[in-house]
Amino acid sequence: MDLFNQINHDIAEAMKARDRVRLDTLRNIKKVFLEAKTAPGANYQLPDDQALKIVQKLAKQGRESAATYIEAGRQDLADGELAQVKVIESYLPKPLSEDEIREQVKQIIAETGAEGMKDMGRVMGQASKQMAGKADGRTISTIVKSLLS
Repeated sequence: MDLFNQINHDIAEAMKARDRVRLDTLRNIKKVFLEAKTAPGANYQLPDDQALKIVQKLAKQGRESAATYIEAGRQDLADGELAQVKVIESYLPKPLSEDEIREQVKQIIAETGAEGMKDMGRVMGQASKQMAGKADGRTISTIVKSLLS
């Protein structure tokens, strides 16, 4: 079952369970998915890789909003935002640890024959593609820099 259909199924389950936070969060995800499906050039298609990027973006936005609320002294709003982030993150793949990222980057460096910082772009391109949705780009970049230096 693709991510779009999984969200639709889970909306029905949240309605049955009367889980308001989950239901509102899933409806928001579905709204963003529908906007992406009907965007010019999308041909009413939403591949899982694009859906995953959308879910990642929504999780990041939620974390940033919660941080802003905390700075403003509104813990009540931050708690609501973090509850939604928890629901959103349940649709993301398990993130890789730094050691797992380091091992994959070492393998990519060996495969590409990268020798120094001049090859960073090539390594980053492959690493980003291979670990999409599983690792933060900033973390990957830091590890690639440390290994190629």
